[in-house]
Amino acid sequence: MLDIVGDDGSQESVKEYYGSVLSSKNDLQTSACCTSESMPQYLRPLLRAVHDEVQEKFYGCGSPLPLGISGLRVLDLGCGTGRDCYLLSQLVGEHGSVIGVDMTPQQLEVATKYLDYHRKAFGYQSSNVEFHEGYIEDLSAVGIADNSVDLVVSNCVLNLSPRKQAVFGEIFRVLKPGGQLYFSDVFADRR
Repeated sequence: MLDIVGDDGSQESVKEYYGSVLSSKNDLQTSACCTSESMPQYLRPLLRAVHDEVQEKFYGCGSPLPLGISGLRVLDLGCGTGRDCYLLSQLVGEHGSVIGVDMTPQQLEVATKYLDYHRKAFGYQSSNVEFHEGYIEDLSAVGIADNSVDLVVSNCVLNLSPRKQAVFGEIFRVLKPGGQLYFSDVFADRR
């Protein structure tokens, strides 16, 4: 199995892998983060509006993006190039908002490069998506306040954190009462 989390538990090797080693899906050294399952029908037309470069550099393993979220404030943990953020942008509509957090500057560079492209493609007056560089274990460092989001999503990222308890603590902290978590990830069965 490919080990991209450093021996000391640091995330520097993860940043290096996703920031410098990978330039497209074809560079992945494992198939764990790519599913052969087809995307849900309701997302397919939305995906057509997402820029090709954003899609080509997507490394998720599922589609943890629910329907019925119009007007909500959504947080995407480990957003990468923003593919899911741009899908969520369409699902929440112009009056909702999406925050993407990722620790990899190279991934965020691609995500932010297409903010205006997607705003125009979706017909919005202003973008409802924002991206922040930071760690999912410390969302307060990027300004995510207590009880401030309705929905947290994550796609093939939680497994990469050496501090999962901190991640789930942050998710609990930022979710509004009644808020929800949707995630897709890989795991190892130790039985």
